[in-house]
Parts: sequence; C-alpha cells; structure tokens
Amino acid sequence: MRNDEEGWLTAKEVQRLVRAGEVAAQDMVDDQLRRIRRYDGRVHAYCHVDDRASVGQGPLAGITIAVKDTEPVIGMPWTAGSPKFRNRVAEQDSLQVRTARERGAAILGKVNTPELAAAVGTTNPLFPATENPWRPGLSPGGSSGGSGAAVAAGLCSMAFGSDMGGSIRVPAASCGVLGLRPSPMRVPTEQPDPIRLSVHGPLARSALDLRIAFEFLIGEIAPEPQDRPLSIIAIDETSMSVGPAAKAAVDRAAAALEAAGHHVVRGRGWTPEVVARAYKTVRPVTLGAYPGEPSEYGPDVAPLIEEGRRISGTDFVAALESGINGAGFVHDRLHGHDLMLTPTLPSPPRPIDQVPAFLGDDWTEYTQFVLPVSFAGLPAISVPAGLDDGLPVGVQLVAAYRREWLLLDVAAQLEVAQGFGFQRPPGYD
Repeated sequence: MRNDEEGWLTAKEVQRLVRAGEVAAQDMVDDQLRRIRRYDGRVHAYCHVDDRASVGQGPLAGITIAVKDTEPVIGMPWTAGSPKFRNRVAEQDSLQVRTARERGAAILGKVNTPELAAAVGTTNPLFPATENPWRPGLSPGGSSGGSGAAVAAGLCSMAFGSDMGGSIRVPAASCGVLGLRPSPMRVPTEQPDPIRLSVHGPLARSALDLRIAFEFLIGEIAPEPQDRPLSIIAIDETSMSVGPAAKAAVDRAAAALEAAGHHVVRGRGWTPEVVARAYKTVRPVTLGAYPGEPSEYGPDVAPLIEEGRRISGTDFVAALESGINGAGFVHDRLHGHDLMLTPTLPSPPRPIDQVPAFLGDDWTEYTQFVLPVSFAGLPAISVPAGLDDGLPVGVQLVAAYRREWLLLDVAAQLEVAQGFGFQRPPGYD
C-alpha cells in the first residue's frame, strides 16, 4: 500500500490492518506526520504538531487524533487562539485525550480555532488563517475549523472538536466530513458547561469512525445497529433565506432515506430568530467570564468580553430562558418522529474575508439550523451531501436526547447512498 493511500484509511480500516499484522501501528502515525509536513502548509489546520507522536497499546493503536486548541494536551501549547494564552502550556491531558491515549491512539497535535472559539470561521491573532481543503481562500467554518480541515485533508484519522452554537457541525458541512454533536453532558469533561450548551464531540470521514470515537469517549459498547423503518421529518423552509443547494441536498437526502425504507414527511415552522437573539446576550457573558483585562485579548473578542461584563445576571438568565423556550419549536417538530432532517448550513462555504461577523445579522441566518438544536439540548450529526459548484454541502440529522446511536445508524445508511459521504478534496493525494 502506498503511504499516500494509508493517509486516507478510515479508523476502522486502520484497526483491521493493524490487528491483522498487515501494517505496523507506528508506521500509520509516521505516515500521517509526513502528510502534515507535506500538506498542512496549504490549509494551516495545525497550530502545533508533535513530531514524536507515538502509539500506545490498545484497540486504537494506529489511529491518529488531532485536538482542538481549546482542549489541553500535556506538554503542548494551549492557546485557544488568544494572545492572552500565547505562552500557556497544558500540564495535563483532557479527559477525552487521556481516554484516547489509554486505548492506544496517537495524539498528533493541536488544531486551529478562532480566538476563544467565538466565530464561524477559523482566524485568530496568533496563527495563519485555516483554509478549506476544497478551495484556497475559503473558510473551513468554525469554531472547530482546524479539526474539520485536518480530517478533510487526510491529516489525521479523526479530530476532537466542541460545539456550542454549531462549532462541530458548521466545519463538518464546510469541509465535507461528518461531525457529531452529542447530547449535553454525554461526553465526560473536566470543563463542564454550566449552561449546557457547549459539548465535546468528534469529526471523522465516516459514520463508523464516529461510532468508534463516541464509543470510547463515553465508555459504552455500541449497540447493534437498528434496522427498522423510521419516521423522519424533513424541514428546509424557514423564516429566513435558504439557498437552492441546501434545499436540493435535503430533497436528495429525503429520497435516499425513503429508498432505505424510512418514511419521510415534510414539515414547517422553523423559527430561529428568538434563539439567535438570546445567544447574542448569552455568548458575550460566557466570554466575559474569561480572566484578565479585555485589552489582553484580540480585537474581535475584546469588545464581546467588555459587553458580557456589562450584562446583568438578571438579563443573562432571562436571555438563557428565552433561548431555551424559543427552541421549543425543535422539540415540537420532532415530536412523533424518530429523526429530523435539515440543511446543516443554508449556503456554501464563504471566502475567509466574508465569513459572517460573529453574532451579526448574517451570522443569524448562517447558523439558523444549528443554533436552535443546541438550545434544544438535542444531539445532531452533519453528513456530507455531495458538492455544489465543487464545494461541499451538508445535511443535519437531529434526534431525541441521548439517541446518538440512532443518529449514527442512519448517518451510516445515508453516507453510502449515491451522492453522499466523504469525498477527497482535489490536490491531496
């Protein structure tokens, strides 16, 4: 097998080859490091690479993982893309990283994120902007944009990300990979979010790889995949603009799911404005909780920190309640159905200099399908749904609380349908 081909192996394929003795686990890691040296100068997915990354003993030996720079990895920089934390080095691994290492996975390094994960692009004052592997100059989405770009370019087996308002699903859709947002508190973490919006989850090139990741992250043995007809409600009409490629992706996904034996009905009533308005109060408060003076942070984040510190506790709680209540329509639409199908994003990946300003009007429209799901406290997955004008399009599947296994089962069915699933971006052999 050529080294270039090894870089595209799924985690499941790596496990099979390593267990059969057909490849050495450390050779898989070394190959990924060579690919990073060869290709990362194009996309700038990584902000730190461990050139001595090595495998351990266990079922994940040979599998390589990239970690979002909001998460600590012992001995590695832990900057969160911020000048405030420019010199911070992690003294211990996060729970997710520790769990992966204990099972034999190799941690390749840290991948880029916007400062304090507060953007739907991946630029910050410390590192070069992360670019979309599908086309130079385009954003990979955010805030887990480095994770999405690394997976899409074949620079790791899988990556860890986090998702508060869409930060796993946005880059998954933008880069043409799969990304799972689990239910709140489903993945153990030493940094729990007291408002239960931010969760940790994986990005990968196949639903089966997400299944492997989710299994070790939560410490459960995956149940046997369900094979029964499901009721799925598809929604692509909202009170805001939705592009033709996004609508077409939902149509094609609905047809593919019906061909797989499921019953798909059409729904309406997706109204994200109240949720977005609430988040524009809630998110600055979470940023205002960071230590130090606003002047220690970058120019995009400093004003939000100042704003967040001016908001009263009463206004914060009222906004949080308003957002949670405003997301009730997600539960209403899902009621009586097993799953919901929507676009992940309403429009294609944007040029880096045209990424919607965080918490602005364009951002409200851009996040209209992902943000309400976060406030509803439900799990969701973004699945690649083909290309439009050579750029990835994604669809989102949403399930009831703690029904991640069902999501993964259906994502696996969908990704094998014609026109769905991961495709290699051009120029990455």
